[in-house]
Amino acid sequence: MAVPRKSAGDATPLPGARVLVVEARFYDDIADELLRGATAAIEAAQARAEVLTVGGALEIPQTLAMALDAAEAAGQPYDAAVALGCVIRGDTFHFEIVAGESARALMDLSVARAVPLGNGIITVDTDQQAWTRARVAELNKGGAAVDAALTVLRIKRRLSGKV
Repeated sequence: MAVPRKSAGDATPLPGARVLVVEARFYDDIADELLRGATAAIEAAQARAEVLTVGGALEIPQTLAMALDAAEAAGQPYDAAVALGCVIRGDTFHFEIVAGESARALMDLSVARAVPLGNGIITVDTDQQAWTRARVAELNKGGAAVDAALTVLRIKRRLSGKV
């Protein structure tokens, strides 16, 4: 198994930063653990989370887009966003569709809107792999998705002079 690299990124606190988290609850227990890791990482950065819940990974991108639009229209834009979910391979081609299309849509959304976005949708072959990636005490992919989004937010702020 590959060993994940520790982030060498900036961990400067981001007090008051608004982070949108959209979580898919298809696997409730795994979703709970991903959210636990994400919430802890947001709190550690002194940011604030707003969590929206959807049924599955394919609903995450459109929900993110709608929430980003609504927040912008209200004059309270989100500073970053995080997608959380789990897709476990089954016996059909559906896995490839859900995994690929959700990732593609998230990337398109992030680039088109220049929004720092962490993709914490884990795509695995087995339940055991999902737990290894979700558990806060192991790979903590929920926290890692937040860290990725906040790293990009720090860069965005630095580039725009809003440090």
